[in-house]
Amino acid sequence: MIRIDRELRELLVSVTVLTLGFWITLVLTSGLVWDWDGWRVIEPQSYPPCEANMFLQFTCSTAWIGMVETIKIAILATFFGMILSLPMGLLSSRNLFPQYITYPSRAVVSACRSLPSLIWAIIFVIIVGLGPTAGILAMTIYTVGYLGKMQYEAIEGMNSAPLEAANAMGLTKAEVSFWVVIPETANHLIAQMIFMFEYNVRSGTVIGIVGAGGIGYYINLYLKFLQYERVAAYLLIIFLVVLLIDLVSIYLRSFFTDESENTKPTWSGVFLPPKDDPPEVVNIRDRIDPVTGVKMGEDNQASNPQQS
Repeated sequence: MIRIDRELRELLVSVTVLTLGFWITLVLTSGLVWDWDGWRVIEPQSYPPCEANMFLQFTCSTAWIGMVETIKIAILATFFGMILSLPMGLLSSRNLFPQYITYPSRAVVSACRSLPSLIWAIIFVIIVGLGPTAGILAMTIYTVGYLGKMQYEAIEGMNSAPLEAANAMGLTKAEVSFWVVIPETANHLIAQMIFMFEYNVRSGTVIGIVGAGGIGYYINLYLKFLQYERVAAYLLIIFLVVLLIDLVSIYLRSFFTDESENTKPTWSGVFLPPKDDPPEVVNIRDRIDPVTGVKMGEDNQASNPQQS
């Protein structure tokens, strides 16, 4: 029998509950109780013709196409942003490089995050035109600024003992960075990358409003036609996808954190009160006297030899 660990079991239960709740809501509001016009966004488009089978017709809808494009933009932006921000984070760390290197590097990182991703999207739409390319470039620039700051703060907060040992061995800055700093801070860097992907998914739903690709394009389109029910349906789908990504990211971060098994929340703790552990019964003979350092039972026997 295959044994599923606790984190994966909680993920599967959470995803199942969330998906089942959405499906029940969809059935009830699609004609059974209330015929809501907003769910037209998950129906297949009339053109081009949908070639998927009957159970996958939703993959030809604007909601699916826009959401998949948003996730693709977030994945590419996070990947390229991580590659570019890591050197900037290393160069910005004051415990690795002198001030004449860290100050210019921090200025570049601050410049990248000085403008929100929506403004960067407008700039790149003007430069490269409409489409997801502008969204990828805009979110990559913002990722470099946001992720670079978190990285150099994590590097500066690491233990100084490995750095002192590496410097005593005469290693170069590049060797210290690649063979000491990155392995020591790998857990923090990976957790930050996962968080940045979550942020880029949420931000990617907005940049499409200015023509940078993603589901925001369809939201802006239906806003112009005053079809607010379909806009609300898009927002509900975005909310569902963000929740699913958040649940998956919690599971992935569990591999890089030292969280104790006893402190992790469970679904049973949501509906049932926590169980108190029974008090531990300690035999008085097993207790150790803090003054003499011997067991109390042995101390009593030594003081009363007649009983023995």
